[in-house]
Amino acid sequence: MTPATSEADTAAAADHRAVGLVLRRPVRTLGIEAFYNDFMAGVEDVLTAHGRALVLQVVPDMASELDAYHRWHERGRVGAVLLVDVLVPEDPRLGLVDELGFAALALAHPDDAGDHAVLWTDESAVVQGAVDHLIALGHSRIGRVAGPVGFSHTQRRTAAFTEAVRAVGGVPAVANADFSPEGGAAAADELLRSDAAPTAVMFDNDVMAAGAVDALTARGLRIPDDLSVLAGDDSVLCRVTRPPLTAMSRDIHALGEQAAQALLRLVDGAERTVIAAVPPRLIARESTATPR
Repeated sequence: MTPATSEADTAAAADHRAVGLVLRRPVRTLGIEAFYNDFMAGVEDVLTAHGRALVLQVVPDMASELDAYHRWHERGRVGAVLLVDVLVPEDPRLGLVDELGFAALALAHPDDAGDHAVLWTDESAVVQGAVDHLIALGHSRIGRVAGPVGFSHTQRRTAAFTEAVRAVGGVPAVANADFSPEGGAAAADELLRSDAAPTAVMFDNDVMAAGAVDALTARGLRIPDDLSVLAGDDSVLCRVTRPPLTAMSRDIHALGEQAAQALLRLVDGAERTVIAAVPPRLIARESTATPR
């Protein structure tokens, strides 16, 4: 006869359920995007030390992501989730994960995550550091290639960017893309075809910045003589691109560790927490210079 399972045994089993992470990204883009590779490595290092696994699901759209949470709930393998790329004005995942009983940590501004625990980066400070660098070099017409417009961090960065550039009498311009090299190149081309073409462009990630540099140099533009380029994430890609890319740099592996630790505390019964991530610092390289 199988002995009855006590409540303590059930709780112990639940304590070792996996942590789930769903990414709405093309698989080909994810393979070259250093941010999530480093982030997941940090998460897994902490989870492994606590006897847990990370379950990753890559999906094409929101409907598929919501379906993944339902399947995880039905199978009982996943007990906690990390929410990334939070949408505004309303993200359907926020209510669903509560309804299904998952512990959840969102990588988002506290005002965009409802009542959930958050690990957030001060996007205005990130953008201000990048703009200050370009303004100090003498740029006044500055472009920004942003991520998808529905993401909360995209909207916050764009608002901070527009305010920072206008505050010093500059001319801001924004184009949105999908984080891919091709998207970054197309968005940069859109900005450069405007009547007040920017002399510097900052990109939301390293992949778009590198893709734009490759496409623009193939057309005969010289970086940074004709255009300064600044990447929103730092990576090996920034260092091997020619010229090497000025970038906002932060320890993404440590961010992943911080996220996992916070989520484990929630699983153990901690109250909702708001945790500020260490802000990035600017690494100046050869892709930014004084405008001609």
